[in-house]
Amino acid sequence: MKTTLYSDPAKLWQRAQILVNPRKNMEHPTSNIQHPTSNLQCWSGGRPSLERWVLVVSCFRLRLAAPSLLAFLLAARTVLLAADSEAGFHSLFNGKDLTGWAGRPQHWSVEDGAITGRTTREHPADGNNFLIWRPNGTNGILSDFELRASYRIVPNNDKGFANSGIQYRSKDFGNFVVGGYQADMEAGKTFSGILYEERMDGILAQRGQKTVVKTVDGKFKVEVVGTLGKSEEIQARIKDNDWNDYVVIAEGNHLQHFINGVQTIDVTDQREGGKAAREGILALQLHAGEPMTVQFKNIRLKTLAGLASAKSDIDRFQGEWVPVEIVANGDKASQDVLDGITVKIQGDRYFVESKNPHQGTFKIIESTSPKKMDVAGQDGTELPAIYEISGDTFKACYAINGASRPTEFTSTEGSDHVYAIYKRKAQ
Repeated sequence: MKTTLYSDPAKLWQRAQILVNPRKNMEHPTSNIQHPTSNLQCWSGGRPSLERWVLVVSCFRLRLAAPSLLAFLLAARTVLLAADSEAGFHSLFNGKDLTGWAGRPQHWSVEDGAITGRTTREHPADGNNFLIWRPNGTNGILSDFELRASYRIVPNNDKGFANSGIQYRSKDFGNFVVGGYQADMEAGKTFSGILYEERMDGILAQRGQKTVVKTVDGKFKVEVVGTLGKSEEIQARIKDNDWNDYVVIAEGNHLQHFINGVQTIDVTDQREGGKAAREGILALQLHAGEPMTVQFKNIRLKTLAGLASAKSDIDRFQGEWVPVEIVANGDKASQDVLDGITVKIQGDRYFVESKNPHQGTFKIIESTSPKKMDVAGQDGTELPAIYEISGDTFKACYAINGASRPTEFTSTEGSDHVYAIYKRKAQ
């Protein structure tokens, strides 16, 4: 009897119907399809199912031998599940050049379709430096997300040293220096997969640990509350001098890393005082030290919980804000004064509604640390300032009366600085 195969899965499913049948080793009289086992994953109504299957011809006589059918089903299952697993992701790298990224040109390039960071004896890294994700020319901001990427790291030295990482929800300190959460990777056997906080509190979880990070007596404390497996067993799944797949998931204060499908850390960050970052920039690290090469490709991002995956600060400013604290030359404004002020921002224009209303424009510089803002009032007043914006909180420190731009968020007597904290106005 002739066996007919269809290479187009869509045509096959248009002409065939999947029914669930609990019996084993049954043979359908019209299609000559033998059901060798009930423990196969099949499709019912076009969706994966863990039930048993029998293929029944609905529009024509389809004859498939059992091995061919099984191979087809497994191949189709793989394609469908792979497509489902990538739903909602978009690529951050075009595979050709560094469009949408910014870093030191002597260290970062594209080679063989991969972002490549390299240090040499002639061009060593002057401290750790980073390639920053900058869609549309400004720093992209991550909040809740899943990031997937492939990486390869190679030591170009006799000491076996090579270290890198994926920075996320991080801060830009200027000159391509970044600090914050880092999904670590190395050529050695210890740090790949850990959660390290660059320029801040250091290791928040060793490989294989489930931790809760807290603030205790004003200092951070890491509590190990569970295990994900032995570090050396997880390391055994990581390939040396070859491509590995890294996944980073951040939802609220819950952070998870995976390498080659194996979870490496699980962290709940409960630190106080704004230390538990809920958003920030994305960057790739090139570590100082011995000559080395790190490469990244297939970088994909998925936004979780409906939050924006890439917003510039100018986007985040839009809307209405109310002050919760204003300190001018060390003098704190009363609650009555605060209650009478609303700031509306539309594009690069601001409108202050108060007993003394005024308006003007502003410009921001996101690449510095702290970030800078230049305010120009409609009456000709110019106020150099610094700012931070995170979620529904925005703080700024302005210089008045011709004072120099502040360098920190504080206002003291005689400083001619005004420090303000705003909250987004509830709708």
